[in-house]
Amino acid sequence: MATVILLRHGRTTANSGGVLAGWSPGVELDDTGRAQVAAVAERLAAVPLVCVVSSPLERCRQSAAAIVAGRDLEVQADERLGEARYGDWTGRPLKELAKDPLWKVVQQHPSAAVFPGPEGEGLAQTQARAVAAVRDWNARLGPDAVWLACSHGDVIKAVLADALGLHLDSFQRIVVDPASISVVTYTETRPFVSRVNDTGGDVGALVPPKRRRRRKASSDAVVGGGAGPGA
Repeated sequence: MATVILLRHGRTTANSGGVLAGWSPGVELDDTGRAQVAAVAERLAAVPLVCVVSSPLERCRQSAAAIVAGRDLEVQADERLGEARYGDWTGRPLKELAKDPLWKVVQQHPSAAVFPGPEGEGLAQTQARAVAAVRDWNARLGPDAVWLACSHGDVIKAVLADALGLHLDSFQRIVVDPASISVVTYTETRPFVSRVNDTGGDVGALVPPKRRRRRKASSDAVVGGGAGPGA
């Protein structure tokens, strides 16, 4: 069962300024964001990551670099984990965009939302490429891998919606804060979502058990909820 830790980048100057950054170059972590990713790197220090994959954008590369510091790993870039391509919306204030008729579509029927301009894409396209990237890396890294993907809020929400079996039109119900982690384990039958928007919980359960004690992974859900990962 491959397990992916979905890390949203730390807070940026665009986040704090209320601007939709998209693929704008030069958007970096602010002081709060740098502190956030340092804290999550410390939290994940004991988790034996086999790979760290990142969106190519600066804010994600900075966040991923904090995770690999002190590890024998290099950050792998994957454009499919890049931010949604917001087209002509890129770089504009959110309060201004909220007056655009497309805003209601993004909020209420995001599967139909296609961002304007030659560089714009549909949110359905964003989800398709991001889910494909996660499943591709799962296949490359193997069934016992625990790995981390550093990406963006809407992208992670789209991956989580797919893992939860939700229609993309429900993805706005999911919250993914800066520097939060969400965790999905993929089995032969279904994904299991064990964390969403975790900004401070214990991560000991993400450390795999010793191989000699490991039993064949099951795709069955625990009826009744089970006793938790520490049992």
